[in-house]
Amino acid sequence: MDDCPQQTPLFTFGVIADIQYADIDDGYNYSRTRRRYYRSSLQLLRNAQESWSESAVKPDFILQLGDIIDGFNKGRGASDRALDSVLREFNSSPVEVHHVWGNHEFYNFSRGALLSSKLNTTAHTDESLRGAQPDSDVYAYHFSPFPGFTFVVLDAYDVSLLGREESSAQYKDAMSLIKQYNNNEDLNCPPASVSKVLQQRFTMFNGGFSKDQLDWLRTVLCSADEKQERVTIVCHLPVHPYSTDPICLAWNFDELLAIIRSHSSVVCFMAGHDHDGGYHRDNETGVHYVTFEGVIETPPDSNAFGTVSVYEDRMVLKGSGRIKDRVIQFRGCQRDADDRAK
Repeated sequence: MDDCPQQTPLFTFGVIADIQYADIDDGYNYSRTRRRYYRSSLQLLRNAQESWSESAVKPDFILQLGDIIDGFNKGRGASDRALDSVLREFNSSPVEVHHVWGNHEFYNFSRGALLSSKLNTTAHTDESLRGAQPDSDVYAYHFSPFPGFTFVVLDAYDVSLLGREESSAQYKDAMSLIKQYNNNEDLNCPPASVSKVLQQRFTMFNGGFSKDQLDWLRTVLCSADEKQERVTIVCHLPVHPYSTDPICLAWNFDELLAIIRSHSSVVCFMAGHDHDGGYHRDNETGVHYVTFEGVIETPPDSNAFGTVSVYEDRMVLKGSGRIKDRVIQFRGCQRDADDRAK
């Protein structure tokens, strides 16, 4: 797959999504159409950790794309215990982990609790939104693992019904927004409109990005543009309609897409949430949108993790189990790659 296998990567990182561990028997998704393997998800994480630790080129860091434990833990009073079990697996190696927050993080913990927990990895950062705006509780930051490369972690539940007190202005604003499209008594049920499929995203298990977060992202990307850096954006919720089932999209995905399309530094957007995974390359900009398959719906005899090797002109994703191999060619380098293939 990699046309220059002898070349040494600049750096390497691992990716895993939607572990959703719980010490309970197997069950099903919300609509009871998909099997979920709650206990064995811990073993699949262990498989990933062993693979990364035994590889000839070990990853410099790991991206954990959210939903690290399942919401069922909350009702059992097992949230802390489950999280400790998963973090123990991650801590079995010294590799730095960057944690993204998904809906299941907020099923288990308040936003304040998450900010003071080990799932807050802003200590590994170059700059966080909270550093720029001390009064903010938005979990967004960026870091540079290698000169010329930046990773931006976004908070997809900044605007959400999850993790917000019902008396707060943020909660009331989110409720006002979702009620414009979803009149179901159970807001986890998507709107039934057949003609407007994209409106299915307005459910309680999704969220969006505030103006403050989007403005901060613009500033980060303007700086990256000037420095001619390669930027990968990381988030729990997908933002391109062709990279996921519409029901998994961020509420204001279109605003984020507009920002990405106006900045030449962005090369890739990585997300979880949609357990089936997905992929799309925007032909207009060359940006790759990769949605990673979820561990929670991966049978015990398979796997769901990826290892990404980064070169000057591309990232090479080597998938394991349900994760597909991909070459993520950077924009501006596609013509060179096509010429080499001739």
